[in-house]
Amino acid sequence: MTVSAHPPDVDRARADGAFGVRRALPAIVCFLVAFAVLYASTYIELAHTVWSTEEQGHGPLILGATAWLLWTKREEIFAGDAQPAPVWGFSLIVAALIGFVVARSQAVIEVETFSQIFVLAGGLLVLQGKRALRLAWFPLAFMLFLVPLPGALVQAITLPLKSAVSVVAEEVLHLMGYPIARTGVTLAIGPYQLLVADACSGLNSLFTLEALGLLYMNLMNYQSRARNTALAIMIVPISFISNVTRVIILVLITYHFGDEAGQGFAHGFAGMVLFAVALVLTYGFDRLLARFVDDEGGARGRR
Repeated sequence: MTVSAHPPDVDRARADGAFGVRRALPAIVCFLVAFAVLYASTYIELAHTVWSTEEQGHGPLILGATAWLLWTKREEIFAGDAQPAPVWGFSLIVAALIGFVVARSQAVIEVETFSQIFVLAGGLLVLQGKRALRLAWFPLAFMLFLVPLPGALVQAITLPLKSAVSVVAEEVLHLMGYPIARTGVTLAIGPYQLLVADACSGLNSLFTLEALGLLYMNLMNYQSRARNTALAIMIVPISFISNVTRVIILVLITYHFGDEAGQGFAHGFAGMVLFAVALVLTYGFDRLLARFVDDEGGARGRR
């Protein structure tokens, strides 16, 4: 006798979803091929410009995560009878294509990248209907992190972040007894002077960690709005603390082992430490929240 590992309703839903995907497969393939042809040049340009910088190099990670999210939801999205909404779907696609053409002609990569979200949303409406769009809302919203930040916004955010990271790093190292001084965003320790670069300011990691935090919450599927909001907000100070840790590590390596060590492998290693610290702090804060707020949104009582 064979025993199913899942309840019958779950097995039926999965079978229904798999059948829906197979039924819509020709239309899905045609749409994805057209999408790839349309945006291939956009991704090539992103790869050679924005994504090649340390400040906004998180784009490929966001793209991969979005593709994975849509893939894992494919059976749920295409389960049941299709109820296409062609008027709304084609309206979104046409509006997105107009924005794409104008942005392409004016070399506005931000709008060009942003337009693909509406093309995908319109495609879901045409292929499956409004229910599919509701089910795919998070992957589509997650793609906002794929859109390059406008240069003016980057400059406006980067300078105060660099200053704040520099000030805190100096204070911490001073308390540790190191001979350190600061001029603007330049840290002087021993015979070395280190400029806190844009990549170390926290802007890159702020957006990357915020995206990963939202992905974490989506995977955990918490129902508590308070818990999700607290986690999303806490990513900002966690990103700042992680970046201060990164700068302190680079300063200490340079001070003890020389400038070559600080600019070589250690620079990349410090970046890995940044995400390790952020991951530990995020998980730790989530466990702390679990003591006060349950997954359904209610406050936990004293035991």
